[in-house]
Amino acid sequence: MNTREPVASIMSTNIITLNKTDELETAEHLFKKHKIRHIPVVEADRIMGILSYTDLLRISFADAIDESETEIETLVYNMFTIEQVMANNVTTVSSNTSIKEVAKILSEKEFHAIPVVDEDHLVGIVTTTDLINYMLKQF
Repeated sequence: MNTREPVASIMSTNIITLNKTDELETAEHLFKKHKIRHIPVVEADRIMGILSYTDLLRISFADAIDESETEIETLVYNMFTIEQVMANNVTTVSSNTSIKEVAKILSEKEFHAIPVVDEDHLVGIVTTTDLINYMLKQF
């Protein structure tokens, strides 16, 4: 196992993003449509925060709705904005950060996703699933 391999080799670059002015209903739709659990919130391509599906579950009854259901309860969502629900102080890494260092950050901070940022621009996202898949390939 190459302990210096950069996270760029395992990160996702086809990133679904939100703007802080988007609706929470839009966020839930994206989570379900793309079967993802974290969405970076950007302004242009600069990271402003990150929204997790768990963040939505905290304020809604989304977990009571069938994942294939297209009808979404909007009453609670209309009470909050993405900016109010997202994590603001986001830990990021650069694309040349080693996979080992990313794994250390994820385990110590108990995160499940980290945006990858080069020169203040979002270039990818790495998740615990990416790390697990990388580890499985090593065996």
